[in-house]
Amino acid sequence: MTRRLEGKVALITGTAQGMGRAAALRFASEGAKIVGCDLNVEGNRETVSRVHADGGTMVSLEPLDLCAPGAAESLVKLTEEAYGRLDVLYNNAAAPRFAWLTEMTSADWQFTIDNELSLLFYMVRAAVPLMIKSGGGSIVNVSSIAGIAGQPIGVFAHAAAKGGVLAASRSMARELASHGIRSNTIVPGMVSNPDKKGGFDEELDVQEEVPPRVLLGRVGLPEDVVNAALFFASDESSYITGTSLVVDGGWTAW
Repeated sequence: MTRRLEGKVALITGTAQGMGRAAALRFASEGAKIVGCDLNVEGNRETVSRVHADGGTMVSLEPLDLCAPGAAESLVKLTEEAYGRLDVLYNNAAAPRFAWLTEMTSADWQFTIDNELSLLFYMVRAAVPLMIKSGGGSIVNVSSIAGIAGQPIGVFAHAAAKGGVLAASRSMARELASHGIRSNTIVPGMVSNPDKKGGFDEELDVQEEVPPRVLLGRVGLPEDVVNAALFFASDESSYITGTSLVVDGGWTAW
């Protein structure tokens, strides 16, 4: 059986843990050559080692701050030097700061916008020329249910940024379709991170709210999100662009 990403090159941001690590492992197992990055040096190198141990191919840059000038360009340069093409851009990396609206500082607001929305712009701007040169491809963006439904848990800046991701992704679809590049968005609900100690943000105390809100009765796993990303990255979604897929266990069905 042909693997679903055989022959494709996938650039995945934020591969040191959680959904990014799960994506690197899964995409590699499906035949893709992986390019990764993260600020977390130890975690990212562990991901690379695990991909190689499983027989996959991966190169990476770490530490890499995608908001730093030239960072996105350096990652795309590595991609071209290592593999000569780019077929999938998976904008997974994000770093929000949570606080109630009236308590959020300007610095925390700007940090969240930079690290959840601006870095997506930097990556797409840098990657699209190589994707066009490669004959097209798929951009997979990650939003959040906070971007489509109000959440009473201090996510004001996060919601604004992730709502922006949805709008930007639709705009990309319009602008890039003529180049054979598709753009779609995954909208996760609450997803656990087994690679990170402490789990969810304890300051927001949201863990007790999970069971009654999630119709399927459990917190999502990174693999649940990656399953959706794999579909968007593969040719199985070749007639799908400008749309989003909610992966939240039914949270927003209320």
